[in-house]
Amino acid sequence: MEEDPQKRLSFMGANYVARQVGYHMTQGWGEGDSATNAYFSSLETFGQRFEELLLDIRGMGFSLMDLWMAQLNWSWATPEHISIARDLLQRHDIRIASLAGYFGSTRAEFESACQLAQSLNASILGGSTGLLASDRPATVALLKEYNVRLAIENHPAEKTAQDTLTLIGDGGDGFIGTALDTGWYATNGYDAVRAAEELYPHLFYVHLKDVLAPGAHDTCRYGRGCVDIVRCVETLERLGYRGAYSIEHEPEHFDPTEDCIAMREMLLKWLTEG
Repeated sequence: MEEDPQKRLSFMGANYVARQVGYHMTQGWGEGDSATNAYFSSLETFGQRFEELLLDIRGMGFSLMDLWMAQLNWSWATPEHISIARDLLQRHDIRIASLAGYFGSTRAEFESACQLAQSLNASILGGSTGLLASDRPATVALLKEYNVRLAIENHPAEKTAQDTLTLIGDGGDGFIGTALDTGWYATNGYDAVRAAEELYPHLFYVHLKDVLAPGAHDTCRYGRGCVDIVRCVETLERLGYRGAYSIEHEPEHFDPTEDCIAMREMLLKWLTEG
């Protein structure tokens, strides 16, 4: 349990999905994902570029981050990439709360993701893997081997808490749960507070996100959208959640930095006063 609320505030790396396309992302998420992978993958420039990212995160006041796979991907990360990342994270005193994204569809791919998480001292994989549907026993075995937990994000097909519970199933001996994304439930017209209550026994992590309106996924600063963020936090705290909150806001056409600074302050205030 973290006593200092500031140590429960994490910056989602995917907030910068549109950064490498100049915040002019016109072709959807894949455009930003591809551009970010291309930007970070070269070993020659990785250290400088990854350090710039960490300095930006530190500058906003965060000491915790969710490492988006496009910024250090299990599919291209060499031992050298990982060593550089470890050194820089230690130098700037930033801890990885979770890996975020897609963790492959084969046993070998998923194992690479688990290895990366273990190497970075991250205990949570927040996202999805195709291996869960094709070979659940292998998924659970790998999670146990590397001592990491799969926190299934309710995206793209999981529109209700029951959809997510179906995927969690028996919970894989405590290694399969959920990363509750408040914004995606709202996009699909499902009450995020209700989802928090229904999923709490299997809750590993929280992606705290607001969206402007149901039906679309236009993220925004807390309080400007349709998600009752304050009630979500109050409910999670009342239920006993003591993990970190990933502050998530991924605009396609502007830099979210100022919003993320404001959202961090808002969340810190709620946790401190709660």
